[in-house]
Amino acid sequence: MNTELTGRRLGIYELHERVGAGGMGEVYRARDTRLQRDVAVKILPEAFAADSDRRSRFEREARVLASLNHPNIATIHGFEDEDGIHALVMELVDGVTIADRILRGAVPVSEALAIARQIADALDAAHERGIVHRDLKPANIKLTSSGLVKVLDFGLAKAVNDDAAVPEMSNATTVTHGVTQEGRIVGTRAI
Repeated sequence: MNTELTGRRLGIYELHERVGAGGMGEVYRARDTRLQRDVAVKILPEAFAADSDRRSRFEREARVLASLNHPNIATIHGFEDEDGIHALVMELVDGVTIADRILRGAVPVSEALAIARQIADALDAAHERGIVHRDLKPANIKLTSSGLVKVLDFGLAKAVNDDAAVPEMSNATTVTHGVTQEGRIVGTRAI
């Protein structure tokens, strides 16, 4: 992963604290100094930034998110590329992941149904745009204190047809190269 970036500035964004990490990057709570709002900044690890396929996948995630506009999908605000650091700037979703919520104990049926409906609505909106998430898991879904669900991390998304909202996805060599070749399993391995 990148060396600790807390306290650094990336364009107009001041990185305050690391709030998470995953296979495709570290996520920081940051301050947009122009609009005076908090945002999430997902930074591509240095090792991946040197790999053109991984960098392309990261940039494609930005385009996928930009093509989706739904209350249950985290909104993208921009893409930064500065001094070898590649970053997605997104809506900061305060709350817990569904994985964390499950660890707290049994989820009442009424709450589980409300969560499932919102996840289904988000996926339906993505599917209507020809986009399949391919890494849906409790850790990639946030739940706010008000009960709003936000689906995150479209890094492994794939266009399912040539009419997709992000046309270059259906023809991109990075979609069908390496780990995403037809017949290969992608996503997060169960532990």
